[in-house]
Amino acid sequence: MSKPFANPFFEADMSKLFPMTDMSKMAGGFRLPQWDMEAFMGMQRKNMEAWTALSQATLESWQSLYRRQSELYKQTVEEATQSMSAVVSCPSPEEKVIKQAEVSKMALDKCLANVRDIAETLAKCNNQALETVSTRMNEGMNELRGIITNRAA
Repeated sequence: MSKPFANPFFEADMSKLFPMTDMSKMAGGFRLPQWDMEAFMGMQRKNMEAWTALSQATLESWQSLYRRQSELYKQTVEEATQSMSAVVSCPSPEEKVIKQAEVSKMALDKCLANVRDIAETLAKCNNQALETVSTRMNEGMNELRGIITNRAA
């Protein structure tokens, strides 16, 4: 029978790997700066407020987008029904083909305009979100710089 697997890292003698075995001696020269916790917590509070505002704006944007798409779908179905009725009511096959071509061109133009409108709306929402995040990041970096310089002074 083979012997069970043993992890060599757990069985290693750390004193041979690290000659200085007293960790307190190693960490003795390392000092963490004292933070102004009140200022730091205020900075984090502002980060959470910005995150909440961004999340709320994103939710509202998506809801608006879904409402707009729902309206467009409803309009498309209504217009398609009217267009089919107009094509079917044409007396001759030639007139049906001409009417169908007209209806198809109008539908394509409207579809492209709607897609452009939705794309512009999404781009606007993305730019607003990016601006919000960028502004907060700059403010946060300035606040952090202030905390560090106040501690150094």
